[in-house]
Amino acid sequence: MSNREYTNPIIEQRADPWVYKHTDGYYYFTASVPEYDRIELRRSKTIEGLGEAKAVTVWKKYEIGPMSANIWAPEIHFIDGKWYIYFAAARTAETNEGLFDHRMFVLETDAENPLEGNWIEKGQIKTKWESFALDATTFEHQGVRYLVWPQKDPEIKGNSNLYIAPMENPWTIIGEPVMIATPEHDWEKIGFLVNEGPAVIKRNGNIYIAFSASATDYNYCMGLLIADETSDLMNPTSWKKHPTPVFKTNVETGQYGPGHNSFTVSEDGTTDVIVYHARNYKEIEGDPLYDPNRHTRAQAFTWDDQACLFLECL
Repeated sequence: MSNREYTNPIIEQRADPWVYKHTDGYYYFTASVPEYDRIELRRSKTIEGLGEAKAVTVWKKYEIGPMSANIWAPEIHFIDGKWYIYFAAARTAETNEGLFDHRMFVLETDAENPLEGNWIEKGQIKTKWESFALDATTFEHQGVRYLVWPQKDPEIKGNSNLYIAPMENPWTIIGEPVMIATPEHDWEKIGFLVNEGPAVIKRNGNIYIAFSASATDYNYCMGLLIADETSDLMNPTSWKKHPTPVFKTNVETGQYGPGHNSFTVSEDGTTDVIVYHARNYKEIEGDPLYDPNRHTRAQAFTWDDQACLFLECL
C-alpha cells in the first residue's frame, strides 16, 4: 500500500471531480460547481495544488434551451491532439421535469492549454433513445475508442443503467449501444435505482469501470465492473460486477456518500490515485443535489488479483 497521503479535502464544494494528468506534467481538473451553471477548468503540477489553482470558466449555460440548466459532471479528455469536455445538461422548464431531463454534450478545442482555448460546441451525443442521459466518459482500447454512459431505458424500471458503444469520433457513437450494468443489488437501489458516474482504468490485464449507485446522500457508494482486456467489450457477459460496494460511507472517519470518481496517478507516476467526492456530515436538509458540500478528495490505492482495493474513506 502506498504511503502517499493527501490533505483532504483537495477542493471544497466541487462534486463529480475529474482529474487528468497530461503529458505536459499538469493535472487538469474540472467538476460540478454548486450553481450548476458553468464549466470550470484549473491545472496544477500537483494534485493538492489544484486546490489553490485559479479556476477558469470556459463555458456557461444558456438562458433557455437544451443546455440551460443543471450542468453536471464535466470531464476533460485529450484525444488525437485536441481537448474535449463531456458534460450533461438539462433545460429550463416550468416544472421540475425539464430540470432533470439531461442529455450529454461535447466541447472541443485545439489549444495547447485548454484553459486558454476557444471551446466549440460539437453538439449532443445521440444514442438509441431521447431519454435521461449523463456522465459520459470515454477510453481507447486496442485501437477502438469507446463511450460509456448512464441512461434511462424507457422499457426498464429504474433511473439509469450503464451502456457502452464504439465511437466514430469523439462526439459520435456507432451502432447499437450495449447495456453492461443495471441496478440489481440492494446497495444499488437505495432511494433511486442508479448506476452512474463511470470511470475507466486499465490495469493487470483487466479493464475496470468504477461507477456510483443509489441516491446522492450517505447511501451513495461505488461499485466495480471488471472485463478481461482480451474479451469482447461489446459482449455484456464480458463484464462482471463486483457483488458488494468497493467504496462506501465510513462513519468512523465522518465521510459520507463517496462517489463519482476519476482515476489518476501520483506526481512520480508510481501510485494509482482515486479522486472522488464525499460529504463530512450525514444529515442533509432538502434535496441532496442542492446541498453544496460535496468536497473533492484524493486517496492512493493498491490492487489485488481480482479487483481494485480501495482504501477506507479517510
